Amino acid sequence: MSSTDTVTGLERMANLLRIHSIESTQESNSGHPTSCASMAEIISVLFFNVMHYDPKDPRNPAADRFVLSKGHCAPILYAAWAEAGAFPVADLKNLRKIDSDLEGHPTPRLNFIDVATGSLGQGLGFSCGMAYAGKYFDKSDYRVYCVLGDGETSEGSVWESFAFASFYKLDNLCAIIDVNRLGQSDPAPLQHHMETYQKRVDAFGWHAIVVNGQDVNELLAAFKEASEIKDKPTCILAKTFKGAGFKGIENELDWHGKPLGDKAPEILATLKKLVNEETFVRPQIPKIVAKVSEIKKDKEIKLSSPPNYDGKKEIATRLAHGTALEKLGKACEYVIGLDGDTKNSTYSIKFRDAFPKRFVECYIAEQNMVQVAIGIATRQRYISFVHTFAAFLLRAADQIRMGAISFTRVKYIGSHAGVSIGEDGPSQMALEDFAFFRTVPHIVCFYPSDAVSAERAVELAANYDGAVYIRTSRPNFPILYKNDEVFQIGKAKIIVESSADVCTIVAGGVTLHEAVKASEKLKGLGKAVRIIDLFTVKPIDRDTILKSVNATHGRLLIVEDHYLEGGLGEAVMAALADQTDIKIAHLAVQEVARSGKPAELLSKYGIDAEHIANAVEKLL
Repeated sequence: MSSTDTVTGLERMANLLRIHSIESTQESNSGHPTSCASMAEIISVLFFNVMHYDPKDPRNPAADRFVLSKGHCAPILYAAWAEAGAFPVADLKNLRKIDSDLEGHPTPRLNFIDVATGSLGQGLGFSCGMAYAGKYFDKSDYRVYCVLGDGETSEGSVWESFAFASFYKLDNLCAIIDVNRLGQSDPAPLQHHMETYQKRVDAFGWHAIVVNGQDVNELLAAFKEASEIKDKPTCILAKTFKGAGFKGIENELDWHGKPLGDKAPEILATLKKLVNEETFVRPQIPKIVAKVSEIKKDKEIKLSSPPNYDGKKEIATRLAHGTALEKLGKACEYVIGLDGDTKNSTYSIKFRDAFPKRFVECYIAEQNMVQVAIGIATRQRYISFVHTFAAFLLRAADQIRMGAISFTRVKYIGSHAGVSIGEDGPSQMALEDFAFFRTVPHIVCFYPSDAVSAERAVELAANYDGAVYIRTSRPNFPILYKNDEVFQIGKAKIIVESSADVCTIVAGGVTLHEAVKASEKLKGLGKAVRIIDLFTVKPIDRDTILKSVNATHGRLLIVEDHYLEGGLGEAVMAALADQTDIKIAHLAVQEVARSGKPAELLSKYGIDAEHIANAVEKLL
């Protein structure tokens, strides 16, 4: 095909993609055809000239990656994949229908989608993870392309990603900002001030290229230039018009998220003349040329050596987690560690020191760190373990939420939870982390209470086919379990029991150890209690709890280093909601904490051994 034929073919394909976007959104009576129209030439050039991929094998690890950060433009993305041959074009009419995976915003229910997008400002971070994996782990030549909207560049997470990509010289990454001027309810802040966009991108250390985004020739030249840039990522700033090609709608406000209605027939007729399907020869898709080494995975990932504690020394679960992660690294070459400049506190530093090439320092940019981890974990080649203080993981709540919609397998490790961290004060104390993480679909929430259970939690997390949250603690704890103790997801442990128990206590972390102290005090008063270590807060072991409560005369005390709402207490009470004859007491932190020594804080907020013993006596 000659150069002129190539350009003409891509122009016609762009208009065909516009037609599909109009027709599918007309059929569903919802969607974003005008936002699709502005990027039609960008998608045409990428999918039918630039990217190397196989529509019959869309998750081939050697293929170029594409992320649509402006996920509301899903109709044109689906149209491109359909025209490429990934699925029948006729299926586009099922857009947004309950029995179709062609959802309003893309998710990995579709085998050609790697990550869910639509919560704006996240696609570039996911792409950074993919590009980092490509350059530093796979050591492959595949490239990563990400299309963003101009409106979403108001999100701070976008600029975290710009900084990350520049610092790590991700020259295999190309971002394209569709500068179509108009947002949902107003023009975007910079409108078509392309020079300002260029200065910002330059300032972040990227190679910026400004083009007319509706000009195929300029786009072809820009993508060629991007492929030749070394040691820095490229950002193509494409000046476009929202609703491009739609007479009477192009560049007009108040058409965001609306099908064209009665204007569609005339616009479709014009576009169909431009495409002329009878003579249209579809451009050829470039074949995959990159090479990626195969990763051989064992059915079960095991620690390189089992826990080895003599019980004489108290160990923090954050430290034990770091020991376990290092062991996993020895056993498995595809385990990856990430941290946000807290590695010497979270103890991910043990993994970094042992495997520096498999560790990603993301600095103090937690939203981007989670995005990068999700990107690295795509196509199920690597398992990402993310680390920071549990309180700071909540800064990335939306990214974690979108990870769940992406069916990610990322493991989140939050340290320094609860008032037990002590003098650092309330800004550092995660007291609401379980309330959030328990709402994440299909996630497993671990709360290990000693070094042995912490190591096994890490091992179980690596093997779980989904996301995981592990809450680790700052204080040193006594060893509760033998080194060969077997742990399972969803199975609690009874650590104190007798036939004369009068009350069940459910706890975790520091409060479990306080409960053990309380049991000794109560024992001296002739009152025996049963103590349960939940181990996993989600899923919760309802059977063990219920059997214990029934065996202890229907008395239950829950104590936690967490706010009253959403933590262990509500998890346990929800599990027992169908029971009518249980007497329950619940000890938790009920106000904003303050700095102090850990023991002082546990006492002040009513979750230490003394308060536990008193609560049991009240129940009796």
